[in-house]
Formats: sequence, C-alpha cells, structure tokens
Amino acid sequence: MKKSIGIATTTAVVLIAIVAIVVGTGVYIATRPAAPIEPAAIKIGFPISTVIEEPWIGAIYTALVRAENELGITFDWSDDIGYADLPAVIREWATEYDIVITDSFGCEEAARIAARDFPDTQFVFGSGLGPVEPNVAVFDDWIHEPAYISGMIAGKLTETNIIGVVGGVPVPEVNRLINAFKAGALETNPDVKMKIVFLGEWFNPPIAKEKALAQIEAGADVMYAERYGVHEAALEKLATEDKAIPLFGNLLDQYELAPALVVTGPVWDMWPTVNYVIESHIQRDGESFAMDLAEWTMARKGGSKLAPWHDWETRLDSRIVAKMQAEDIINMVETRWAKILDGTFRVDIDEAVPVSD
Repeated sequence: MKKSIGIATTTAVVLIAIVAIVVGTGVYIATRPAAPIEPAAIKIGFPISTVIEEPWIGAIYTALVRAENELGITFDWSDDIGYADLPAVIREWATEYDIVITDSFGCEEAARIAARDFPDTQFVFGSGLGPVEPNVAVFDDWIHEPAYISGMIAGKLTETNIIGVVGGVPVPEVNRLINAFKAGALETNPDVKMKIVFLGEWFNPPIAKEKALAQIEAGADVMYAERYGVHEAALEKLATEDKAIPLFGNLLDQYELAPALVVTGPVWDMWPTVNYVIESHIQRDGESFAMDLAEWTMARKGGSKLAPWHDWETRLDSRIVAKMQAEDIINMVETRWAKILDGTFRVDIDEAVPVSD
C-alpha cells in the first residue's frame, strides 16, 4: 500500500525534536508496553528515496509485502521522495511507526540523525557502516556468493571471451558483486576479459541500455545486468540481428524482463532479515535494538541465492550452451553451491573498484 504523506515543515520538525528530549537530561526514556506485542500491532514505514522499480528497493519491498501478508503487520511506503525532502519525511514517520526502514547511502545520514532524536523508534537501513545503540540496525546485500557462481556459468557460455557489466555506482556493495562475478568467470575461463562501466546513478534504464549496446558492439557476448536497462539492449540485438546474448540479472529474479535470454543471477532475499527484525521487535516487547544484520542476508541464512533456472537448459537457444552441456553446468553449480553452504568454499570479498580489462 502506498501511503500519501506530507512533508513536515521546519517548525514541525523542531517541535518533534523537542518532544523527543526529556527536559534537562537530553535523554529520551523508552517505555515498555504493558502487554506483549502482537504482529498486527506493529506498524512499519518504508520511505524511499528513489523509485519503487529500482531493484534494491524492490527486494526490500517484496519482503515487506510478504510480512504484511503472512504476519499481519501494517506496512506503508512512499517512493521517489528525493534526498532533499527525505530528512523531514523520516522524522515525521518516526512519530507514526514502530519501525522505520530506509534504503541506503543518500538516506543514511538523515536516518542516523533521526534515530538519535527518536530512540524508541526502531530504525533499520542499508549501510556499509555499523549499528548504533540503542535503535540502529543495519543491513546490506551480501550476495557475492551467487554472483561468483553466476560468473562461473558466464565463463562457460562466452565464445568471444568478453563479458560486459553495467553497474550503478561503484560503492563497496556493488564492487564486491562485480569482483565476485569476475572471479567466478576467471575460474572457469582464464581467458575471459571484462568490460565494466558504471552509470554513476542507481536507476536510468535508457542510459544503461546505451552502455550495454556499446559493450555488445565491442564484442561482449554475455552480460551481467547489475542495473536495469541491459535487458532492453540484449532484446534489441535479438530482434534486429538474431543475436542471442545470455544475461545474468541482479538482486531480483529478472527472468520476466527477457525470458529468451536470462540464465539466472544473484538474488537478494530480504525476507530472513525482515522476519528477524519483526520477531526481535516482538520478543523485546517493542524495545529498540542495535545490531548488524549481515548474517541474515547471506546464503547460509537464505538471504542470498541464485535466481530460479526457469528451465533455461531447454528454453535458451542452443548457441548459448554450445561450449558446455547444460547438465554439466547445472552439476557444476549444484556442487559449488553445496560447498558454499557447508563452509568448504569461501568467496573472497573484494570491494575495490573494478575496472575493465
């Protein structure tokens, strides 16, 4: 459900900040409810800086919808707020909701300031930095493990030995995905070269399409679509030149964007994280907590995985699997994924800015 919100005025923001302080102490004392909290009583607000279609946002939104449907919590959201208006919105929502979840990066400073001023509201947001007592919990998308396996598959599928990547912004969480994808590709094909380009923004499908087309023209015959827009480029090549470019999505299952071309891709499942936050809120009777939630976004907790195959071994053009039989690829993936889950194979975390070969 999309909540219609109003932007708090400067006066209102000041008044809210004053209410959040016990006069003479500068400390707000959180009070415990008289009775245990039921899920239906929990209100979660999700103010979003960018559009709901952006895949990072989509992963969080999907988990919150599931929480609404399965747990009965109240969930409101509003997107495309913009960084200029977000600080006031976050503060306003801190007075209305038990838990405020924000996306990341451009929202982080505003969320941390609001969390300091509203310590009995639980704040949860994406961050590469740490949690803060008493009420700041942080998360990130630790999906480098399925990104590595996607790269292993890509290394087997390329015939030109050139793989293209279109990324958003070279921040650590994006860098580690691309670097893991590249490492996986090099394991199965040491001759692979990567063409890597960044948009410098999170959501601009037309520009992403242009950059992907340029990489395809330069010889890339497999693409990692870290951002939306790459699929459109590959579909255009398929329609105009009958050229099949296998694609790997990111964050969400992107099969529906290009059913003829999407192989799989790393998926971020925020459900374990969201479920844990709600359970913790209940167990603590509404008392805020601070922690790094990274564990719940990793493979062993179910927070990261490969997108479903969608029978790609029979669906995709035979040219795509010419260098390796589909059954062999599937066996390779299942064997390596089992090793990741049982801890006998570790994917290195490399957050250096990746560059083209």
